[in-house]
Amino acid sequence: MYPWGWIAIAVAVLALIAWYLSYSAARLDRLHGRVEGSLSALDAQLVRRAETSMELANSGLLDPASSMLLADAAGSSLDASDATEVSSEVQEHGVDQQRATIETDLTITLLAVLTPETVVQEGVSEYAHLVQQAGARVQLARRFHDDAVRDVRRVRAKPVVRLFRLAGRTHLPQMVQFDDRIPQTD
Repeated sequence: MYPWGWIAIAVAVLALIAWYLSYSAARLDRLHGRVEGSLSALDAQLVRRAETSMELANSGLLDPASSMLLADAAGSSLDASDATEVSSEVQEHGVDQQRATIETDLTITLLAVLTPETVVQEGVSEYAHLVQQAGARVQLARRFHDDAVRDVRRVRAKPVVRLFRLAGRTHLPQMVQFDDRIPQTD
């Protein structure tokens, strides 16, 4: 075989390797974009749940103590959402531990306030149903986000991705951990 044949084979192999690395980097970039999108969707659903909870607290249908507790928890959730909009660190790392604690507190407050006795009161059942729907959307958004994070971690664990540093300086995304149980309104 002529030397040109070996050179052509070497160039073809190098081109194939370059294509594979480029494809892997683009795929990883798309997965990171999916994580960012799912985190934004989760934040939007958390805001919707907090707003619905605030509407229930301000409706005058609950006893004053329950209204105050629910308004405080929902207000904290909305304040945490406003704080994460301006924080670029949270967007790089995901939902921080403080925000997760606030969202868990709202969940616990909703479970305590929306008891079966409270839900059967006139007017409360409609708000409780809206809160339940918002809670279901939060659960779905969190699952989508965690699935996206799992996919990124799986791809970033591949030896080729680590060896060629295809992730660059992008932070490893984190799964979101908070209590997102839904109050039963039925």
